Amino acid sequence: MKYILHVFILLITLQGFSQTISTLYEQSSSSVVLIKTMQTNMTFRAGIPVVNSLSNYGSGFVISNEGEILTASHLVQTAEKICVIFTDGEELLARVLYSYPLADVALIKIITPKSTPLVTVKLGNSDHSRIGDQVFIIGAPFGLRHSLSVGYISRKYKREPSYNGLVTTEFFQSDAAINKGSSGGPMFNMKGEVIGIVSFLVSQSHGFQGFGFAASSNIAKKLLLEEHAIWTGLEANFISGPIVEVLNVPQKGGILIQKVAPFSLGSIMELQGGIYEIIIENDNLILGGDIILTLDDIQLVSEESVLKAWYVLQGLKLGDSLRITILRKGKILEIKKEIPDFFFEKI
Repeated sequence: MKYILHVFILLITLQGFSQTISTLYEQSSSSVVLIKTMQTNMTFRAGIPVVNSLSNYGSGFVISNEGEILTASHLVQTAEKICVIFTDGEELLARVLYSYPLADVALIKIITPKSTPLVTVKLGNSDHSRIGDQVFIIGAPFGLRHSLSVGYISRKYKREPSYNGLVTTEFFQSDAAINKGSSGGPMFNMKGEVIGIVSFLVSQSHGFQGFGFAASSNIAKKLLLEEHAIWTGLEANFISGPIVEVLNVPQKGGILIQKVAPFSLGSIMELQGGIYEIIIENDNLILGGDIILTLDDIQLVSEESVLKAWYVLQGLKLGDSLRITILRKGKILEIKKEIPDFFFEKI
């Protein structure tokens, strides 16, 4: 009789848990959107030009009645076109407002108002989350919209203070399933508050193996909603060592530009991406683009100097100008531009 009573109590507990997850999902899922991005790349392979129209997809979630949406930076950073698809099937174009690739968080906004009221979610205080707390994720793994996965916070990763004493990244590790298309989706606590933005997974099989990561909501709030991280629109790599010698860079390091998004800061500075796709030490690189040597008076020869330059960019204001030195096709050029008004305007 005692055994039967314990089983009965366990069944009631599990049923209550299931109803809680179901209720929270129903309350939250309408705020989650599918994001499709498009861009055109021209590269040369074996001397033959190849033009590719690339599309990618991920997730995001609405945080304001004005149509602001949090998502992953890597999904939208260099996109030429961003399309947001809501639960009712309505599709609207969006643009990037702010982006911080180091933490993989971005804020985008729909260009035209939605025809029906938006459903928003609340950002929770991620500092209150603990290892062992239960979480759930809503996203679009492999394009399957509004899929639910449930798990626990396995670990917290916080980057130690770096240049200027600023903490730039903080991630939750979770065993909640994360796959391609989950990027940018919300990680919820059991109060229905967003405490993380899905970022990436670690896998040897290109599928989920229990190691998924999400940027914390507090870092996203700080970088995007308070500090308004500048959207550079660049996909770039810091290069040093032998590759610097191979490319005849006249200093010990530099920023190799891979891609540049239209209407971004990189586009305003007239930077050019690469067109020659190669593999160096198992890394895919696109060569032929500009290499940034200096930003203002900062020589980009180390990771510390690159971080210092990044914070200079974050301090740009209306009316400021930016000066860079680049290596382009063997020639050193200086570019100086005043940042136009439209770059600082919200839609």
